[in-house]
Amino acid sequence: MATVISVSNQKGGVGKTTTACSIAAGLKKKGFRVLAVDLDPQGNLGFSIGADTETSATIYDVLKGEVKIQYAVQKLPAMDIIISSILLSGIEIEFTGIGREFLMKEALRPLMPLYDYIIIDTPPALGILTINAFTASNFIIVPMLSDIFSLQGIAQLYETVIRVKKYSNPNIAIAGIVLTKFNKRTVLGREIRGTAELIANDLHIHIFDTCIRSSVAASEAQSVQKSIFDYAPRNNIAKDYKSLIGELMARGV
Repeated sequence: MATVISVSNQKGGVGKTTTACSIAAGLKKKGFRVLAVDLDPQGNLGFSIGADTETSATIYDVLKGEVKIQYAVQKLPAMDIIISSILLSGIEIEFTGIGREFLMKEALRPLMPLYDYIIIDTPPALGILTINAFTASNFIIVPMLSDIFSLQGIAQLYETVIRVKKYSNPNIAIAGIVLTKFNKRTVLGREIRGTAELIANDLHIHIFDTCIRSSVAASEAQSVQKSIFDYAPRNNIAKDYKSLIGELMARGV
């Protein structure tokens, strides 16, 4: 049965899609059966690994009940994927029925025995799409920039997780916070990590030892539609994500 992991932060530009893609691709490299689901209406995850974004069925079609989820899966060298659709941006208005927070969980049910890991890339918001992802997930990974503004959103995300835990998924847990685009040589970077650790300790959230360094290779890999492990396996950012995956597995994720 698959372990479902959401990669989430309500702040944009924190490396969320890069993290989701790299974790999925890294797990696939280790021999696991991996499915990535792009739940962000921007659809960056599917594009970044060369998925068919023109004619293939999307997660929107699945949530609408118009396509069986098995037929929305694209099998790519880096991972299997279900792409997103811009139409997801209207889901708050379109899906108003009782139990709408369980749509994703129910949709994934037929695929759960077929994969070891399902990685969900969530939108930069704490709306119904993210609630759906959390309701379907076992764990949440929170990428966070090494800046003061990123710290402000942690408590809000934590409160959302508490509500999901209470009302729709009592078994969900925050696996941890991972600092992205991190530069340990700057005073600010070290101070932000120290402050993040204080906040995380107060909320009983783990901070991963691994920090993801900044690298232009991440953007280059996306532009040529490859995972970082296929594009630049010896780059620092590839080494960092490999280390993060090792930490996740050591923690039972």
